[in-house]
Amino acid sequence: MVWLATADRGGRAESGLTRYLQEIRRFPMLERNEEYMLAQRWRGHGDREAAHKLVTSHLRLVAKIAMGFRGYNLPISEAVSEGNVGLMQALERFEPEKGFRLSTYATWWIKASIQEYILRSWSLVKMGTTANQKKLFFNLRKAKSKIAILDERDMRPDQVKIIARRLGVTETDVIDMNRRLGGDASLNAPIGEAGDFGAWQDQLVDERADQETTLAASEEFDSRCRALASALSVLNDRERRIFQARRLSDDPITLAELTKEFGVSRERVRQIEVRAFEKLQNAVKSRVAAMESLAAPDGVMRIRLAKPEPMTPSDAPDDSDEPGAIPRLPVQRG
Repeated sequence: MVWLATADRGGRAESGLTRYLQEIRRFPMLERNEEYMLAQRWRGHGDREAAHKLVTSHLRLVAKIAMGFRGYNLPISEAVSEGNVGLMQALERFEPEKGFRLSTYATWWIKASIQEYILRSWSLVKMGTTANQKKLFFNLRKAKSKIAILDERDMRPDQVKIIARRLGVTETDVIDMNRRLGGDASLNAPIGEAGDFGAWQDQLVDERADQETTLAASEEFDSRCRALASALSVLNDRERRIFQARRLSDDPITLAELTKEFGVSRERVRQIEVRAFEKLQNAVKSRVAAMESLAAPDGVMRIRLAKPEPMTPSDAPDDSDEPGAIPRLPVQRG
């Protein structure tokens, strides 16, 4: 059908769009009464001929609205096609008895359809998913031009604050959208004109932990688990049961359940739990300290130094036996 016609795609898009615009001028505009009667035939009886006349008479409206989105560097022929889809969606929901013209009602559907197409095509990354983001995307450039911001670089804090206040969004949203309006950039693109500084991907920082750090963390976790398992031996059967049920279980048992199991009060169970935790905590600290004291770098021998015993007079060295030593004078006592 003619009302489904759109501009040709590919290299002949512009010439196809020109022919399309010339062709849709042949369809006459409808008077208010004629439009109302056609709409009633379409809604009441599903008259496809009436729908055809309603759509073709508004194709020029779609083209006019699509021309307003030329600043996004996307094919106008595609925008016209999406606008035609919006026009047909509007016709499906149009209620002529409410007194509005189809052009008034369809304008919003046409704009919405074209805007959705632009958001889908602008970036490989999905954007404009919220109402504020859509408002920013289609109004940020206009707001920047009003305060004489002509480039696509980052804006000054005072400029960001002005635009955020005018558009009713946060400053963070303004900064993020301004950067995304610059389009997608390849990580394989060279840095600088000559590419002497490598590619952008070379500047990315790997935030994952290295193998040494991962191994050390795993070994430390294993050692702490062994220390905990070993420390549980300091608890008696009742303390171990209460501690494991209250502190080590994925689904902790309530005090009431343990009260029935051991035949004591809830306060007594709580006291046993606290005491078991303190005993276990001290035992774990002692075992971890012992394990750390035994750990030593490769090739280093740890020597345990014993406390020296006091010397007796007979153990004292005889300096006179050494060559060249000065003999001691006897000390007269009493």
